[in-house]
Amino acid sequence: MDFRYDRQTRLKGFGSEGQAKLVAGKVLVVGLGGLGLPVVQYLNAMGVGTLGLVDQDIVELHNLQRQVLYSEKDLGKSKLEVVHEKLGAQNASTHFNLYDTFLTKENAMDILQGYDVVVDATDNFPTRYLINDACIILGIPFVYGALHGFEGHVSVFNHQEGPTYRCLYPNMPSSEEVPDCNDNGVLGVIPGIIGTLQALETVKVLTGIGEVLSGKLMVYDGLSQNATKISFTPYPANLKIKRLQDSYESLDCELVLEINVESFQAIRDSATQLTLIDVRTPEEFEQNHLSEARNLQLNQLGEVKPDAVFPQEVYVICQSGKRSAQAVKQLQKLYPNSQFYSILGGMNKMMAISPNL
Repeated sequence: MDFRYDRQTRLKGFGSEGQAKLVAGKVLVVGLGGLGLPVVQYLNAMGVGTLGLVDQDIVELHNLQRQVLYSEKDLGKSKLEVVHEKLGAQNASTHFNLYDTFLTKENAMDILQGYDVVVDATDNFPTRYLINDACIILGIPFVYGALHGFEGHVSVFNHQEGPTYRCLYPNMPSSEEVPDCNDNGVLGVIPGIIGTLQALETVKVLTGIGEVLSGKLMVYDGLSQNATKISFTPYPANLKIKRLQDSYESLDCELVLEINVESFQAIRDSATQLTLIDVRTPEEFEQNHLSEARNLQLNQLGEVKPDAVFPQEVYVICQSGKRSAQAVKQLQKLYPNSQFYSILGGMNKMMAISPNL
């Protein structure tokens, strides 16, 4: 076995057998942010043979506080391309499968097929439920991590007939119930701790060593350095999912009109005038914004007078598309005679198609 793994193969209970299992292992990591980076760095360094990487974001300045593989010279670049280059330099023996996309109902089954473990390093509920259901159908365990302020969660779902994500969280929360990291934040080091724990659980699943966090949710409190384990049991119906749901959007009855960035850019190019509202914070707006945009924060929308006049069509943008969707719901109630469109992917996607805004 390669001498580079000598410190691992010396371990009793791991040895060359454990290393051989890592080399044969195929792991898909969904998300290359604060959680995903420590996962892929350690799995790559430890010798996992095949790594699948899923992401379509670009590197932004506010990422650097916690996504420590990226540097200032990477700003504006594709996360997928940067990670691939740096991991290739770290371990030339690893085989990489690159997926320059976000995980969706349409592509999930094809992407997940053939992997031994899926690592959820995302930051949204719809994708977690999608990963859960696809993993159950395909018989793949998945390693879960989540962040909130000074706290992090880790668990392993669908492992050897163990509980699933739906056994712990049966129902998807509404968009209003979901914490927004833009408002609540996260201490930079916490994603590194939780992502490293996810990498450890992945190694345990692949090699069979130790006790996997199946049926247990580890809640880590960074301020007290306490870790609490909460046990939960399988719910039989959740183990028998046979097909994906029709939709994995947040449970919400209100229709939000949306437009993709390519269509919006075409309108910008052809229109002599358009109305664009940017609902990000003043700090985000100052960092970069579209020339036509008027900055009106999401929490200020209730202060706008209902009798104010808006043109027939209004476009709303934020950083990723989440806040703009919430804003469209509010604005549509205030101004029923106008049509409000949330720009899918927000400034993240706009910067991807046109970096020199």
